[in-house]
Amino acid sequence: MTVRRDFKEPARCRPDQVIGREELFTAAREQLGRGGSVLLHGPAGIGKSTVLRALAAEYGGAARTVLRCSPTESESHLPFLALADLLGLVLDEVSDRLPAAQLTALEAALTGRGESTLQRDGLALRLAVLSALRALAETGPVLVVADDLQWLDPASAELLGFAARRLGDTPVRMLFAVRTDGQEYDRHLRAAPPDTLAVRLGPLSRAQMSALLDHRGFTGLPRSTVRDIHRTSGGNALFALELGRALAENPTPPRPGEPLPVPTSLRALVLNRLEMLSEEARRTLLVASAGARPTLALLHAAGRANAEAETAQAAELGLLATEPEGPAVRFAHPMVSAALYAEAPAQERRAAHTALSTAASDPIERARHLALATTGTDPEVAARLAEAATLARDRGAPSVAAQLCLLAARHTPADGTAGAGTSATDDNAADVPAAARDAGPVRTAGLSPEALRLQAVDDAITAGELDLARDIAREVLARTSVPAERVRAWIAVIDTAGHAMTEVDAIFPQALADAGEDPQLLALVHYQLTWRALLVKGDFDEAREEAAYAAELAARAGDRYTELMALAFQAQIETLMGHPDAPATIRRALEEPQDPRVASHHNGAGYSRFRWLIMSDQLPEARAAVTALLREVRRHGWVESEVHFLRGVAETELHSGQCGRALDLARESLRLARDTGIGEVASAVLTSLAEAAGGEVDRALALAREAVEHAEEDGDQMYVSRALAALGHAQLVAGDAQGAVRSLRRVREVEQGLGITDPARGRWHGDLAEALVRSGELTEAQDVVDVTREQALRLNRESVLAVLDRAEALVRAARGERDTAVAQLTSAQDRLGKLGYGLEEARAAFALAQLRTGAPGPTSYDEAARLFRRCRALPWLRQVEAAAEARPAEAVPTPASAPDGLAGLDGLAAMERQVAALVMEGATNREIAGRLFISVKTVEATLTRVYRKLGIRSRVDIVRLAAGRRTS
Repeated sequence: MTVRRDFKEPARCRPDQVIGREELFTAAREQLGRGGSVLLHGPAGIGKSTVLRALAAEYGGAARTVLRCSPTESESHLPFLALADLLGLVLDEVSDRLPAAQLTALEAALTGRGESTLQRDGLALRLAVLSALRALAETGPVLVVADDLQWLDPASAELLGFAARRLGDTPVRMLFAVRTDGQEYDRHLRAAPPDTLAVRLGPLSRAQMSALLDHRGFTGLPRSTVRDIHRTSGGNALFALELGRALAENPTPPRPGEPLPVPTSLRALVLNRLEMLSEEARRTLLVASAGARPTLALLHAAGRANAEAETAQAAELGLLATEPEGPAVRFAHPMVSAALYAEAPAQERRAAHTALSTAASDPIERARHLALATTGTDPEVAARLAEAATLARDRGAPSVAAQLCLLAARHTPADGTAGAGTSATDDNAADVPAAARDAGPVRTAGLSPEALRLQAVDDAITAGELDLARDIAREVLARTSVPAERVRAWIAVIDTAGHAMTEVDAIFPQALADAGEDPQLLALVHYQLTWRALLVKGDFDEAREEAAYAAELAARAGDRYTELMALAFQAQIETLMGHPDAPATIRRALEEPQDPRVASHHNGAGYSRFRWLIMSDQLPEARAAVTALLREVRRHGWVESEVHFLRGVAETELHSGQCGRALDLARESLRLARDTGIGEVASAVLTSLAEAAGGEVDRALALAREAVEHAEEDGDQMYVSRALAALGHAQLVAGDAQGAVRSLRRVREVEQGLGITDPARGRWHGDLAEALVRSGELTEAQDVVDVTREQALRLNRESVLAVLDRAEALVRAARGERDTAVAQLTSAQDRLGKLGYGLEEARAAFALAQLRTGAPGPTSYDEAARLFRRCRALPWLRQVEAAAEARPAEAVPTPASAPDGLAGLDGLAAMERQVAALVMEGATNREIAGRLFISVKTVEATLTRVYRKLGIRSRVDIVRLAAGRRTS
């Protein structure tokens, strides 16, 4: 496809604007930094020019000379035009350094005088370009930038390639971008140096596209709309921005089931090719564009008798790409389908949907096509859509169910006769496809339009599409005066606010007024008041009372669902409070009869039980419980609960010392949370903890600070404390003891104000005590240990007690009670290992190694390093390496001289011995890095220290030493 040049992005671009290309940008930047060249390639509009401009802006300042050209298709037949763009302005600067014959040939080519040709002046002209670049490089680095390399005239391409192959070490870097539809970029490398790095730019992910749209000013788009933009654009940045612009300019957003508005600028990409199709072929393509998964069989069933020949004609024009193996009919790009559909008249679209409403095999698809083929209200169509929504819900597709419910509401008469068993009237029969008229009456429970919209709200929330749910709920409030419908809509508005409940605080009086004296409606409102008491007021006692009252009201009304939800929430609150009634409340919430919607809900009794298990040190049981919950919600497509349960699995793995897996799960949860707007602060907190354990400490600090900021903005005291705890932990890992003390003291103040007494809730107390020891505040550290131990003993929190013993041992060691501290640390390590807290066990081993350093007897960090490697706790492993390297000189045996063989290894640090041993086995640096979970750079640095200590020069000498020892 040809993209008009006025589609291109604005010329200004900074590296921080390269959204979704960070890794590729870094690779290209490193290549340029090494003096190499880069070729960016990918399809039209994918973002090559944006990355090229960002790289050119970054390296243009370091170059003495920047040569640029940007050829166009219309000018690609003009010889030497690109060469003139590149060298025309610098010819005077180098003319006196070129031999006369070369200068004459180059001037003729650049000015058009003398009719220079490659055939006549080939060698002189080639040498002139090479000499000109060398002459420019004598005064400083040269950067050659060429966009749209595919339109480079052949003569310029040949000359540039000749010079590039002969520049050698001359400081000339080349940065090119070329349009390719696949991997066929090799021929363009002929114009680039031999060591050029080819970087392919692929489609953006949905999250990256969402960030791009936000960055370019298209903010606040619902998740469903971003999903549609991503699907329609195929991940193409240019197409996505054009679609976003069309949405911003369109005063009426698309209705459910309708495609996005395709701007005229993008329609032009395919309309010229459509004009070359026959009228029948064009109608066949329209049916294919309206279908969800078009195949030749589907097109035949929809009445397109010559589908094979017509799709073949479209494929020849580049509009379709039929699969070589299989019956699927695939458009060359989703934008082709979107533009084709957008250009078709409404009557032809309805005809296509009418045909597909009988041809499609899937009942959900048939119902959708039936709705899009029908104008006006019709109870039969509405009933079939309601049935299809139920089927989609059962299949685990709540997002589809929400769209079908909205379509059903649109086709339901105002008197709410959807599904009442009536047939289409004669007056509107002409507008109803035969499928609806001939299928007979559909009998389901009668639903009003607002009831269908409220069902769509529930489905949208389940699917994580909170913006859509909020918009529908507010539409219901504007339409209805029925108390039950209004209360449900108010509840939805509150639900979609998430933890930012201060924003919807004024809604509660209105919801209570609409609820009146109805116990069922009051139960719904008081359940939400539980959250308000917890998140806004930070009052655990009031929250517990509200939850109990909501459960009582729901039981009185016979609303088992709300009763169970309220009981489960009451149990969670009591667990956090360390309340003795928590186990009994959990048992009440698990009593029969159960509601299947509650069993796997993230605020249901199953999750309450998981939290109780993990706080009670029953890690295997907690892992099994939350993994089963995650599996179930994924089966149903319940995105909101999936975010929570992903965090639960990650938290369990983190406690168990599986830091690598915990980090992967936490990052997945954070991506999903940011994509949906659900639980972003909570996911950021957990990901910070996982980064501090197994990732990058700097990222852990950034995430924790972000979480603190957002929690404070939301007025959510619960997560203010959790975010501060994550920040304090990251600061401790980073070596900032004073910062950790400040953060964790604030956590203590917030939790005391909230009434949280269970130390297993945040597990920050040991970190605070340790940070205080490092800061020299021994009295306060011991006080933290004593107060927390009393609470942990009351609740039987064994792991917390072991961590407190580890912290107390540090206090005793600082006071000179070394033997007592060693015994206490040894005991703590053993207990933490038996409980399954791998990372905490390794931290105890590390403290023990540090305590023994400099004392009589063996000093070794081997055990701590082994345990941290087992956990894949890379930040902690780096600390062990640093501590081992920084041991007092007297603690390090004098290295043996080379003739004594590997006896000198006894003088190496733990990490150095392990690296040396693997070198003896013949492992490469990369293999060593993989086996020890460290970077290749760390291996190289460690080997350098080994060489210095052993008095040798290379890894070959290590092998020789090993051989000498074995034969001695």
